[in-house]
Amino acid sequence: MIKYWEQFQNIGFNFKLTQMAKQIDFLAIGDITTDAFIRIKDASVSCDENKENCKLCVSFGEKIPYEFVKVVKAVGNSSNAAVCASRLGLSSGLVTDIGGDLNGKECLGVLKKEGVVTKYVRVHKEMETNYHYVLWYEAERTILIKHQEYPYSLPKIKQAPKWIYFSSVAPNSIDYHHEIADYVRNNKETTKLVFQPGTFQIKLGAEKLKDLYELTEIFFCNVEEAKKITGQENSEIKALLDGIRKLGPKIVVITDGPKGAYSYDGKEIWFMPMYPDPKAPVSRTGAGDAFSSTFTIALALGKSIPEALSWGPINSMSVVQYVGAQEGLLKREKLEEFLKNAPENYKPQKIS
Repeated sequence: MIKYWEQFQNIGFNFKLTQMAKQIDFLAIGDITTDAFIRIKDASVSCDENKENCKLCVSFGEKIPYEFVKVVKAVGNSSNAAVCASRLGLSSGLVTDIGGDLNGKECLGVLKKEGVVTKYVRVHKEMETNYHYVLWYEAERTILIKHQEYPYSLPKIKQAPKWIYFSSVAPNSIDYHHEIADYVRNNKETTKLVFQPGTFQIKLGAEKLKDLYELTEIFFCNVEEAKKITGQENSEIKALLDGIRKLGPKIVVITDGPKGAYSYDGKEIWFMPMYPDPKAPVSRTGAGDAFSSTFTIALALGKSIPEALSWGPINSMSVVQYVGAQEGLLKREKLEEFLKNAPENYKPQKIS
């Protein structure tokens, strides 16, 4: 009996080792946070004559009533991408840093519930976990952010993942960027890098992150971010796509909000309209993350660029029907159902 029990234990142990050694399809890297959505009503929006550079306006020095607060755990660009990948059927993990507080434990619990591998999450007992406040007015949001400045370092990843999806981290992370670039360079036969820069990473400029740009397989940003990155404030979309591709990325994807999205791989430029909303959006938070991660996942599943472009807006459409960046993320079966029932004009268009 003891002999059989020992054999059973060995089988279990070997199974655990196999699971630990299994290659992850999609490993996201970046900060995680909790978003507290504060629904406000007594406000207004002021824009310039082109309906751009809009400002959220509230009475200064007054008490501003709010309708309610909804707290959403374990969000952030990279965390959202990891959850998206898990729901669409890839093995997914997250490299991130949290504090030793209740907020961090709850974020970790959400990731585990979503099937995201958490062995690369680093806990800093004496620090806090990121917590952001979202001023939610109509369908748009203004986010008050504070990134904790963790002592960033890449954990030991023995089995290189197929894809690394890197996004927003705190301003003290410049060395971390180069460490990630070195890892991708050393595993370039195995791993493809996706870069969706956050606010700080865009402010750093492409020159300081030259190694990262040059190793990037897929690069995501919106039109305004593309203008900042390239310094081409008055350029059209073709020039912006070309300008970013010259920095190194093989595939460049630029989103333009409700107007659609564009991709360029050095040979073909594609345009994709947004999937029509079934009803007015509740909140646009997470729409960009849903698009970028779904596009990447489609390519990881062997889809072409036009097919990936048709996948991305569907998850964006679904996400904006909910509060928070993850509740509306779809399973693959449901996404393909929306695609099957898409309007006739929902097709990628090649631009000459």
